[in-house]
Amino acid sequence: MNLEQLLDTVPAYAKDLKLNLSNLLQQPELTKQQIWGTAVTSAVTARNPQLLAAITESAAQHLTPEALEAAKAAAAIMGMNNVYYRFQHLAENKKYGTIPARLRMNVIRTHGIEPVDFELFCIAASAINGCGVCIDSHEKVVRDKGTGEDVILGCVRIASVVHALATVFDAA
Repeated sequence: MNLEQLLDTVPAYAKDLKLNLSNLLQQPELTKQQIWGTAVTSAVTARNPQLLAAITESAAQHLTPEALEAAKAAAAIMGMNNVYYRFQHLAENKKYGTIPARLRMNVIRTHGIEPVDFELFCIAASAINGCGVCIDSHEKVVRDKGTGEDVILGCVRIASVVHALATVFDAA
């Protein structure tokens, strides 16, 4: 089932989500790679198989194979990092923050796409996973590289709607 067909199955109570996604996939402040990479990262992070398949199929028309793989890699690495760094942040014992992570994170440097785009994908995954430490860290990187709030929030909007759609499809 393609994305349009899947969105046609959205129940009436979630019609706003369907309309929002259609609009957000055309945001003029974001590049196609930012839009579709964020959608893929968000779908992987949200973990609904139907939505992931439909978004990935549509994204393949707009992304290079490297960008599609980088979007998935962002979701994977942030799935690990968000748990680890959220634990450090939430734990009362601040000594955890002084101990080396000893977790491989090479993909953050070897993803093969525009670094700002990968960082935006990481922000989207971190927003879904609720890791403030990772949100702050990746947001600082993209802001230091000149990315404006409108681009960052554009990606977070996509993440929020994709996550909400996954919730609706999981409940069906």
